[in-house]
Amino acid sequence: MAAELSDARAALADVPNTPGAPKPDPIVKGSNIVRTFGGLKAVDVDHIEIQRGVITALIGPNGAGKTTLFNLLTGFDVPDDGKWAFNGTSLGKVPAYKVARLGMVRTFQLTKVLSKLTVIQNMLLGATGQRGEKFWSAPFKSLWGAQEAANTKRADDLLARFKLDAKREDFAGSLSGGQRKLLEMARALMVDPELIMLDEPMAGVNPALKQSLLGHVKSLRDEGRTVLFVEHDMDMVRDISDWVIVMAQGKIVAEGTPQAVMADQAVIDAYLGAHHDTDISEVDTAELDAEAEAELDEGKKS
Repeated sequence: MAAELSDARAALADVPNTPGAPKPDPIVKGSNIVRTFGGLKAVDVDHIEIQRGVITALIGPNGAGKTTLFNLLTGFDVPDDGKWAFNGTSLGKVPAYKVARLGMVRTFQLTKVLSKLTVIQNMLLGATGQRGEKFWSAPFKSLWGAQEAANTKRADDLLARFKLDAKREDFAGSLSGGQRKLLEMARALMVDPELIMLDEPMAGVNPALKQSLLGHVKSLRDEGRTVLFVEHDMDMVRDISDWVIVMAQGKIVAEGTPQAVMADQAVIDAYLGAHHDTDISEVDTAELDAEAEAELDEGKKS
């Protein structure tokens, strides 16, 4: 596994730092993906590829189209045009639940835990192919009892890994924002996915839990999984990402290693407009987070 991980990272060394650059072993490929809302073209991606077995960050200023692209790739929204595939399987018109069953799962910027169910019940909902949910077999526990016991064991192991085992019987609605992020990540692993897509995993998380979340994201890669995440926290991007893709106004404007991207003029333009003498690494991420939170508050009010 360590050798495979090293090979996956090393393979990126020969990838050019250009938008839409082809990857040696892409797990996701998409072309000509377009999504408009009224007169606004929210996503206009000519080509995108996500390398297997590494951590890729998707960054960009607010309104760049990052979450919309996530929604399109995972079946939560339908594009006006374009095609994309996961492990060579076309995902056009494939609903979100089937995308997840294929091994491509996501979390959300605003966590989607079921607040009136317990933590363990939330976890068990993430398991797929549960025979006890079928009408004809539900009355006969002998047909599904062993499977449910195995799912419960897996759920408990994941809760212990994410240090949520003490919250097992608590209602999910009683968890803090950071704990809900951990629960969503743990629940996603119930599917045993190949690709995990995290939408702003650090948003609303207190500093004490940030390091824990960082460690968990790295551990996903160390297990051989592929991670694609949206994030405003540039320190996190520099710390854990192997590759960075930058969006602005719906398009991919740059991609490359974190070091290359942070110094890319197109990235600086996207974030800072006319302030061309400022490196992206100097952007005040706290200010960006505050802007993001303000947008979320406006969304809730509307």
